[in-house]
Amino acid sequence: MTILTISKKQFEKDIGKIDDSMQDKIAMFGTPVEYINNEEIAIEIFPNRPDLLAYQNYKFSFLSFLGKNTGLKKLSVNKPERNYQVIVDKSVNDVRPYTVCAVVKNLKFDDEKIKEIIDIQEKLHLTLGRKRKKAAIGIYPMEKIKLPINYGAKNPKDIKFIPLDETREMDGTQILQRHPTGREYAYLLEGSDKFPFFSDANNEVMSMPPIINSNKTGKISSDTKEIFIECSGFDINILNKILNILCFALAEMGGKIYQTNLKYSTKTLVSPDFEPLKMRLSLKNTNKLLGLKLKENEVKKLLEKMGYSYSNGKVLVPPYRSDVLHEVDLIEDIAIAYGYDNFIPAIPEISTTGKINSGEIFKEKISEILLGLGLLETSSYHLTTKEFQLIKMNKKQEVIEVKDSKTEYSILRNDLSHYLLKIFYENPDVEYPQDIFQLGKVFVINGDDIKEEERLAIGLAPGNFTRLKQIIDYLGNNIGKEFSFGVPNDFPEQFVEGRVAEVKLNGKPLGYFGEVHPKILKNFKIKMPVALLEINLEELFNTIQNNS
Repeated sequence: MTILTISKKQFEKDIGKIDDSMQDKIAMFGTPVEYINNEEIAIEIFPNRPDLLAYQNYKFSFLSFLGKNTGLKKLSVNKPERNYQVIVDKSVNDVRPYTVCAVVKNLKFDDEKIKEIIDIQEKLHLTLGRKRKKAAIGIYPMEKIKLPINYGAKNPKDIKFIPLDETREMDGTQILQRHPTGREYAYLLEGSDKFPFFSDANNEVMSMPPIINSNKTGKISSDTKEIFIECSGFDINILNKILNILCFALAEMGGKIYQTNLKYSTKTLVSPDFEPLKMRLSLKNTNKLLGLKLKENEVKKLLEKMGYSYSNGKVLVPPYRSDVLHEVDLIEDIAIAYGYDNFIPAIPEISTTGKINSGEIFKEKISEILLGLGLLETSSYHLTTKEFQLIKMNKKQEVIEVKDSKTEYSILRNDLSHYLLKIFYENPDVEYPQDIFQLGKVFVINGDDIKEEERLAIGLAPGNFTRLKQIIDYLGNNIGKEFSFGVPNDFPEQFVEGRVAEVKLNGKPLGYFGEVHPKILKNFKIKMPVALLEINLEELFNTIQNNS
């Protein structure tokens, strides 16, 4: 969770007196109060509402929840002026392929508003931006740059500028080595042959995302009246949401938003896009899920309290709401607007007696054995990305895709191994050895059907064939079974030939283990040797049950 800190004086001026009743309303909005003192109020913002990280957005949304200025707020956006364009070079395709941008005019900054903008920027970096890995934001005073803007990538030695809060020029490599911010985020660019950068029409380097802005062009002040915003990263949908959140906050400060033309090598886009998302909502599903008997006009009022527009089963979603992906998200907001304190608990009339599934008991035992060996249990999403499951794993196979996915997590995972490698990739600075495991479902295409399998995966970094085999033998001893091993005729592409084995129990194939191929390690930027195991846990459990 992230904390939004607001001046108590400002809150009471904009929203109302902070008494016990107001604190209850804040909590019922889904943003409980962390603390209050004479100077400020701190509010918890949950990960599903990054739009509330900006006070201006929180103020509007909470006032709407209180019944003031309800409904969908329409943001006016001006068409691009001459030269309001960003030329995206194809050199960024393998580094940081997307950017969305905007120009904001008519701003009246003071120290408090500048602090608020920087605070929003950093909180969006931390949350939606995943510590700048998925998205990074740059803000520039228009008086310091000349449009159009260029976004490209080149050898870091050729990217030279004075980084923020420095007095001497550095190249891209030196920034990662010497600048505090460069060292902090160096892992995001390490291993890349080219680094991304923004430059203006005068060929002045503006920034090197996702690391740092130029001291000359990337510092706003109280004299700044117009700004250029860029947001770069890997998922254009996320970038658009981040830009919309920022633009909405700036519009609430009195800013006028202008679009920019984004000229990619194969297409031209326009950003920001404030067109509301259109979704359908079933009244029947709403009442079934909430256990209520709401009428159409009641649903309309409740949705309008949460900032939506509703008519005849059609909902218009604000363009800054990145969390609304499904009808269930709309129903959750209806519940919040209705008030959880207004729901009447009812004891079900059916009496049942339950017990733990034997398969779950077996999984818990496997987990306890591995935890006893000092391995760390991890967890990951059922959804994954093509980049990690296919491209980085050098796989070419049919996958199960989510229709109309709004994020890069667009396919169902068919193995756990790539997720373990992803964890190693994301934690290069954590102390070694990193010994981890994961228990979970994978989804495999089986003819016209989708087959679900429970699997176990183990990853050791650094690791080798012998050490991993010892763990497998120990696991077998503790469940009272002896695994056998064989040379596989065919095996997953991630392993080194000659350093991989098939795992069997009573002649039944369960999976494979071995040392990960250097090409795969390079794809994941892992500098340690890694050993992996992945077996079908259901097959193991059923084999034990059938032979007991």
